[in-house]
Amino acid sequence: MKNRNLSERTSQFLKFQRFQEIGILVILLALSIFLSIATPTFLTSTNIFNILRAFSWIAISAFGISMVIITGGIDLSVGSVMALSGLITAMMLRANLGDFLSILGGLLVGAFVGFINGFLVSKTNLPPFIATLGTMNIARGFCYGLTGGWPVRELPRSFIFWGQYDIPFFGIGIPLPVVVMIIIGILTSLFLNRTSWGYKIYAVGGNEQAARLSGINTGRIKLLVYTLCGFLTAIGGLLMTARLGVAAPTAAQGYELDVIAAAVIGGVSLSGGEGTILGVLIGAAIMQVLRTGMVLLGFPAYWQPSAIGTIIILAIIFDQYRKRRLGLMK
Repeated sequence: MKNRNLSERTSQFLKFQRFQEIGILVILLALSIFLSIATPTFLTSTNIFNILRAFSWIAISAFGISMVIITGGIDLSVGSVMALSGLITAMMLRANLGDFLSILGGLLVGAFVGFINGFLVSKTNLPPFIATLGTMNIARGFCYGLTGGWPVRELPRSFIFWGQYDIPFFGIGIPLPVVVMIIIGILTSLFLNRTSWGYKIYAVGGNEQAARLSGINTGRIKLLVYTLCGFLTAIGGLLMTARLGVAAPTAAQGYELDVIAAAVIGGVSLSGGEGTILGVLIGAAIMQVLRTGMVLLGFPAYWQPSAIGTIIILAIIFDQYRKRRLGLMK
C-alpha cells in the first residue's frame, strides 16, 4: 500500500514538473510572439542568433548552479568566477603560454573556487550564502588586484574564435557558443538523470537527513556539485571573454543574479530536490528575450534591474505556491 502511494505521488510529481516545463515554454513563446508583433527587428535571424549567443554562457553557468540549488544550496560567486576564469586565461595567453594551457588554467581556477565553496559548505558547515558571498568578493578582488583595474586586451584570434565563430548550417551560421551550450546541456541532463551521482544529488536536496541515513555521503555530493558549478561557470566565462575579445576585471558583475534567476524561472526549487536542465535552458532564454525585448521597446535601462527583480520574486512566489500544492497532494 505504501509503495503504491509512493508511486502515485511520484507520478503526480513528474506530471506536475512536466506541466511546469510546458508552462514556462508557453511563456517564452507568448513573449516572443508579442515582441515579434510589437517590434520590427525581434524576429530577424541576426537578432535571434544574438539572443542565443548572449544567453549561452548564462545558461552554461545556470546548468551548474541548478545542481547546487537542487542540493538545497546557493552559489553567489558565479559572476566573479566567470570574470576571474576569463581573466586568468587572458593573462596566460598574453604570457604566450599557448591556447591549451591558458584555457586549462582558466577552467582549473573556476573548478578550484567551486571546490573551495564546496569545502566551506560541507566541511566547515558554513551556510552556502555566507561561504559563497565571501568567495565572490575574494575572486572579484583577485580580478582587480591582478590587473590593477585595467582590462587585458589583444587576445589571439585562435582564442576569440571560440566566442565569435559561426558554424555554417544550411545557409545560416550557428554561433559556436550555442553549440557548446547545447552539448553541455545534454551532458548535464544525462548526468543528473542517468547516473547514480545524479540520483544522489536529488536525494540530498529532497531530504538530506534521509539521504545520509541511507548511506549517501552528503558532504561529498555537495563538494562535487559546487566544483562542477565552478567548472561550468568557468566555461561560460571563457566563452564570454572570447566573444568580447577582452578580459575586464569588471566583467560579469551582477551575473550571479541572472544565473540564479534563470535556474529559478526554469523551475529549480530554492527548497531543493527539484529542477531539470531543460527548464533551466528555457529560463535562461526567457531572461535574455525579456532583456532584449526591453531594449527594443525602449524600456529605460535604469529600470531594467527592477523588472528582472520583479520577475524573480514572481517566480519564487510561484515556486512556493507549487510547493503548497504538492503538500496538499501528499
